[in-house]
Amino acid sequence: MERLVNLLFAGRFVYVLPLAALAALTVVFLFGLQKDPRIVPSALIDKPVPEFALPPITGGPGMGLASADLKSRISVVNVWASWCGPCKAEHPLVEELARSGLATVYGLNYKDEPSDALRWLADLGNPYTEIGADRNGRVGIDWGVYGVPETFIVDHEGRIRHKHVGPMTAEAVDGEIEPILRVLGP
Repeated sequence: MERLVNLLFAGRFVYVLPLAALAALTVVFLFGLQKDPRIVPSALIDKPVPEFALPPITGGPGMGLASADLKSRISVVNVWASWCGPCKAEHPLVEELARSGLATVYGLNYKDEPSDALRWLADLGNPYTEIGADRNGRVGIDWGVYGVPETFIVDHEGRIRHKHVGPMTAEAVDGEIEPILRVLGP
């Protein structure tokens, strides 16, 4: 046994072990770099939306947003905030999506000051049928929100069918969002 220990530590094994570990890490990183970083897996795909009931933005229009609102119709839930630059960039596409009639578009206002959110909607327009104010971010956590903006597609049964992370682009709407909405039907 002593001889084996001496061989391991006194011999070349001391030099080979770090090289083997480096080679293994290199393989792991190479496989990781081949993945699309925009694809963020969601454990909620094909699962019912989490149960929630959010009030409207304080001083704003509407009744708020609850999980019950997302049943019996195709819905798009857009997570946004007034402090989010990419949310502002995607906003015209959210408005187009709402006008398309392919789905009912709801807003989930994430960790925002009510006055800022209302000013943002007054300046840019309000494409949302209803908006829920998630002031502390708890509902966003339940939905698996990594950051804003994020957009979810919910089917007639209230199941999450798709999650788009980051700002929507025209390419994402045309090639990803609208085709899913068309397959799910009216």
